[in-house]
Amino acid sequence: MDKKKELTTLAWMAAVFAAVYFMPLGTPRFDGAVAEALALAKWYAQEHVILCLLPAFWIAGAIGAFVSQQSVMKYFGPNAPKIASYGVASVSGTILAVCSCTVLPLFSGIYRMGAGLGPATAFLYSGPAINALAIILTAKILGMQIGIARAIGAVVFSILIGALMHWLFRHEEKAKAIKMAALPEPQATRPLWKTAVFFGLMVAILVFANWGHTDATTGFFAAVYAVKWWLTSAFAAAFGVVLWRWFKLSTVRLALTALATAAAALLMPAHPTLAVLVAVAGLAWCTAGQEGEAGEWFTQSWDNAKQIFPLLIGGVLVAGLLLGRPGHEGLVPNEWIAQAVGGNSFGANLFSAVAGALMYFATLTEVPILQGLMGSGMGEGPALALLLAGPALSLPSMIVINSVMGPKKTATYVGLVVVLSTLVGWAYGACV
Repeated sequence: MDKKKELTTLAWMAAVFAAVYFMPLGTPRFDGAVAEALALAKWYAQEHVILCLLPAFWIAGAIGAFVSQQSVMKYFGPNAPKIASYGVASVSGTILAVCSCTVLPLFSGIYRMGAGLGPATAFLYSGPAINALAIILTAKILGMQIGIARAIGAVVFSILIGALMHWLFRHEEKAKAIKMAALPEPQATRPLWKTAVFFGLMVAILVFANWGHTDATTGFFAAVYAVKWWLTSAFAAAFGVVLWRWFKLSTVRLALTALATAAAALLMPAHPTLAVLVAVAGLAWCTAGQEGEAGEWFTQSWDNAKQIFPLLIGGVLVAGLLLGRPGHEGLVPNEWIAQAVGGNSFGANLFSAVAGALMYFATLTEVPILQGLMGSGMGEGPALALLLAGPALSLPSMIVINSVMGPKKTATYVGLVVVLSTLVGWAYGACV
């Protein structure tokens, strides 16, 4: 009998029993926090799972099925040209415009395929942090200075964090590079441009289906938002043709999927997520159990979903229990947070960075939240610290990152984001 293992099991059993035994049911604070946890999980399921996570799972699965490890190593591996790999990774957020959870399947896909730790973590940070619309909204609502500071800080952070992660774990990265270099170069099954079109269409569907609403009635972002579903439909139709011609999926199944998706869109125009769900289910029907690439694509996507989705939902529930939804309270009272981030002390910036790292921010929601906090006395330095740490991290994302990279690398990555956000926020607050 392993005594240490048995003691650990006993400790967990005792902790769970104590938590249930002393659960403060009936107290307004606890009951409200439980309701907030469930409400946040419901909102996340309605707003992000179908439009964000499901397409991201399929993109991540396609990386595993259709992109060779040698190809990933060539462009994002430890020995890849630093300017190209970090440059692409650091500006990816301007294209993807995803939240801290949606980027996780994509990060997991490239990291497990052999991407270097540096470029992979640069991508992990930049995906949710460098959102063009969010930066423009920040400058418009919170001020030009803080908008510019956020834009510059996010790009610099992604490169700096990636470089530091690579340096801190350089021995492991060197060993991985040697191991990957010994892999044989696989024979390409189709031209590179076809693979690029395939991934480009999937990314376009992800981007336009999640194009954020703006209060402006004119301008580029408002114009795109007005036709977002027409654009998404056009890219989806082109994607269906690609699957039929290049990947040889069943013509009958693709046609039935297209008809069912169109019917859902026409019959329920107020609920476009239903059409997306029908399309995703049809894609699963077309690929599950198939021989060759199609079957491998489904398997890889399903494996990503099995690993990531339960951890994300669990993390969202915990985040809602502790911090509630925007404008609502969890176990931690909002006034505690408002009082802790006043002024521009080092402690206020550190608290703001840590709180931002734990909270879950959907794309663009950080701006109105900060507007309210700044109206309650939050300093500009802590506000910038939260903008640099919050969108890129959340408690749910940390749980998933730990399952991909392990606790040591995850703790280092989170620590770098929090420390750099704190220092930059402190310096910015002192300057302004």
